[in-house]
Amino acid sequence: MISGHGGQLALAALKAAGVKEMFTLSGGHVFPLYDAAHQEGFPLYDVRHEQSAVFAAEAVAKLQRRPGVAVLTAGPGVTNGISGITSAFFNAAPVLVLGGRAPQFRWGAGSLQEIDHVPLVSSITKHAATVPSADAITAAVTEALSASLSGHRGPSFLDFPLDVMFGFGEGNVEAPKVGSWQADPEEVKKAAGLLAQAQRPAIIAGSDVYGANAVEALRALAEQFSVPVYANGMGRGVLPPEHRLAFSKSRRAALSDADVVAVIGTPLDFRLGFGDFGSAKVVHVVAEPRLRAGHVEAAASPAGDLTLTLQAMARYTGDQTGHEDWIAKLREAESAVAAKHAAEMEADSDPIKPARVYGELRKILAADAVTIGDGGDFVSYAGRYLEPAQPGTWLDPGPYGCLGTGMGYAMGARVTYPDRQICVLMGDGAAGFSLMDVESLVRQNLPVVIVVGNNGIWGLEKHPMQAMYGYDVAADLQPGLRYDEVVKALGGAGETVAKPGELAGAFERAFASGVPYLVNVLTDPADQYPRSANLA
Repeated sequence: MISGHGGQLALAALKAAGVKEMFTLSGGHVFPLYDAAHQEGFPLYDVRHEQSAVFAAEAVAKLQRRPGVAVLTAGPGVTNGISGITSAFFNAAPVLVLGGRAPQFRWGAGSLQEIDHVPLVSSITKHAATVPSADAITAAVTEALSASLSGHRGPSFLDFPLDVMFGFGEGNVEAPKVGSWQADPEEVKKAAGLLAQAQRPAIIAGSDVYGANAVEALRALAEQFSVPVYANGMGRGVLPPEHRLAFSKSRRAALSDADVVAVIGTPLDFRLGFGDFGSAKVVHVVAEPRLRAGHVEAAASPAGDLTLTLQAMARYTGDQTGHEDWIAKLREAESAVAAKHAAEMEADSDPIKPARVYGELRKILAADAVTIGDGGDFVSYAGRYLEPAQPGTWLDPGPYGCLGTGMGYAMGARVTYPDRQICVLMGDGAAGFSLMDVESLVRQNLPVVIVVGNNGIWGLEKHPMQAMYGYDVAADLQPGLRYDEVVKALGGAGETVAKPGELAGAFERAFASGVPYLVNVLTDPADQYPRSANLA
């Protein structure tokens, strides 16, 4: 049992759940949280736009698999964070957003920034509530964190009326209660049998495999049945690139010819053709029943704790089919695409092709570097050419596709890993969403490298619109804009690169600089990522 003002009560509950920092943008409604943090020396990182605070909390939540916390002031503070909350919802990130709120005793009279936040965020959170009294704070925070961490994880939201936050109370402090589902043993057995007896099986491992700490269980399953593994999102790196079952470049060939596809820890959404793999049977392994795809008739869909489910599948003792010919066929396809990619990554073309940018980055990025994607076409190329060597080192906006994650993710990644390389891959369109938060990184001594693919267009829209209509509108940006000068003005450093031969030196200087450093690469606006995904 502890007592104190609202900020002290909330902070005590956060610390009991393993929270180690808060991200925020200053606002008077939440001053008691700042006071509590200041009094205890609890790390507090502030930003220039609330979206970055939530994205930073999301990065911490995803990388560290524990709660990340953003503190937003009332009204526009909360609404500015809604895209970040939605991103955390789609990405199953256990983020807790604590919002200020106009006082209860004057509700309806028109206090500053008076708005009911809960209806705005209820559809994109696992739990959303207004805390009614100071005495209810510790229990409310613990309940919200329990919801965020249970099953398929995700964000929660609490707001505190001004008189509650500044009031005094007491409460019990305890760790969150984390719940999970247990998959039906018969469904597990069916899924394992389909995978073990398939002639041409494939596994697609998604972000939840990392988020649920099921990486080792996934590896054991793949090795037990000798099944090729493809990955997306934070599933990238679940098998190291040199592993005999790790594949990335032959996915189209695999999915067009497979007879069983096991999709583990990721939805059957537009990134996977909505689960349409031709004549292949679909096994969909999910963390809880509500995640089963309603638009696909899966042959089996175990729903439960991913680690326990995958471990149970690997214990299957029925008949198994060998897959060496299938693996050899896919490895041949993989090698052919790899040779093509190698040539593309060495291209000396002028203007610079995005492929060459990633060819040079591959040479300097460490195995444990955290790479962050914030963009359209330019980041799509990153997914093609970069191969994370370790799980938990790749951050992108995920299926929600929200631009503006870059600087927030960079802050969360640098806070998580003070000594690793942190590299943000950013389109010039995406730069317009969050680049001002370089100032936050500079001021708080959080160095990162930012590589901007600057083609002067909204590539993801311009090329398709030209193909559809023969013209384009609202798809051009200033060509050759000096984003590096923007970063310099904010206290960082950078340079513009216009020739392929200049890339290696620029990247070396960037990673050696010890400050936020932007490499502004002028890329070919005519270059178009060969996209095959059907968005709808």
